[in-house]
Amino acid sequence: MPRKDPLLGLDITLDSYSNIKNHTYLQRCQERFLQHGTTFKSNSLGANAIYTIDPDNVKTVLAGKFEDYRLGQRREDAFVPLIGHGIFTADGEGWKHSRRLLHPSFTRRQVGDLDVYERHLMNLIRLIPQDGSSTVDLQRLFFDFTMDTGTEIFCGQSSFCLAPEKQGPMSTNFAHAFNQSQRTIADGVALGPLAFATHTPSFNKDRDTVHEFIDHFVRGALDMQSHIESSTSQGSEDESKKQESFLARLAQQVKDPICLRGELLNVMIAGRDTTASLLSNLWFVLANRPDIWTKLQEEIGFLGGQAPTLEQLKNLTYLRHCVNESLRLHPPIPVNFRTSVRDTTLPFGGGTDGASPVFVAAGTMVYYHVYSMHRLEKFYGPDAADFKPERWETIRPGWAFLPFNGGPRICLGQQLALTEATYVSVRLLQSFSKIQSRDPEPWHEELTISCSSQNGTQLGFKQTSQHPIDDLKQPSPRSPESPFIGQPRWPSHALIVTLTGGLGL
Repeated sequence: MPRKDPLLGLDITLDSYSNIKNHTYLQRCQERFLQHGTTFKSNSLGANAIYTIDPDNVKTVLAGKFEDYRLGQRREDAFVPLIGHGIFTADGEGWKHSRRLLHPSFTRRQVGDLDVYERHLMNLIRLIPQDGSSTVDLQRLFFDFTMDTGTEIFCGQSSFCLAPEKQGPMSTNFAHAFNQSQRTIADGVALGPLAFATHTPSFNKDRDTVHEFIDHFVRGALDMQSHIESSTSQGSEDESKKQESFLARLAQQVKDPICLRGELLNVMIAGRDTTASLLSNLWFVLANRPDIWTKLQEEIGFLGGQAPTLEQLKNLTYLRHCVNESLRLHPPIPVNFRTSVRDTTLPFGGGTDGASPVFVAAGTMVYYHVYSMHRLEKFYGPDAADFKPERWETIRPGWAFLPFNGGPRICLGQQLALTEATYVSVRLLQSFSKIQSRDPEPWHEELTISCSSQNGTQLGFKQTSQHPIDDLKQPSPRSPESPFIGQPRWPSHALIVTLTGGLGL
């Protein structure tokens, strides 16, 4: 790619950073691929870089030649000061150890526990004005909701962002510090080797607040596990059976509090924002598409206001298609990268026609842009820029659809994220008869750890007369089966396992 500074590529780096701040980075990246092709070379702060949206190249990096690539120093420099070492920041044997450690905590039965969503969703719904004239930022509520569900699932106790009257003294400070520190490390990723510049006194304070909050639960889990192990009474066995949180199960195997904190923060940071972003982006579109709203209302009508079971969620075909289309047009993780650890090749992008292999020298960063790949007309047709759920009735784009990464590092929690998003959407559809967008602007990107709407999701709601909010029927007994929210089928070689949305764990 032509550049003014061929030595260090500072012009490209500064331009990209400026585009992020101006909320035009993804659009600008797509323009570059249209101009230079689906794979091209450049550099980033003096380091060799390859940019690609070719699905075969992405498949090669993430699966075919998985051992030739690592996350690289850039991610570690940005994330480790906040979240420590764990599945999201580790490579090699460290990553394999973390994945083996975490995988048992994400069984189908645990992913399918809908009660935690129901409890916190009632708190969310009661914060939505129901008069049809008031405006609420649903995106802010979604981020609070996933913070509440995430802390309960992972820590065993909710932060209660949506119910401040239930908060402990540390919860309010934690939520604010967690949000601010994520923005800081997102800047660190963009700055690469200059990430240290983001470690300001303000960031250090936020980091310490986050660590203090998590350490409180880590100490409690370790103390409880120690008590159980030292007791031989039947009562202690009963206590052991009651340990249902992610942290409590992890404390049965890990005794190092720093390691526990790291693994816990790794999964929390990977999962909380991505699910909230998916919900926010989906509902931004629903508010502007009454035709889709009507079809969804018709599809869930058979529930009669009853909370859906997992089996019923699986059978909501049109909702699944809407979720897929949201993940396609607005993937929560729109850009990712790997660093080659040895000389290797990509199958396409070389030669005058781009059909020849490309040499990848050791130390090269390979960026794969999911946002632009999801808009390739070759796979999605001439209307690829449009939100069209019906396209999922026939298409099977394979590696051209990558909302949850692929290969051995495919997202552990894709079912957790998809179950939460579909369940929340059904319950909101049951609660309100009409919604209206209160944002005259089109969707604009907001890039932090994930990608959401710059202006939030500004909506007006009208309460349904058939199923008043306070009388929403509670869930019926649920099947242990986990819904597969997904056409197309995920790549067959991938490890189809269950954690958090798409950050390459």
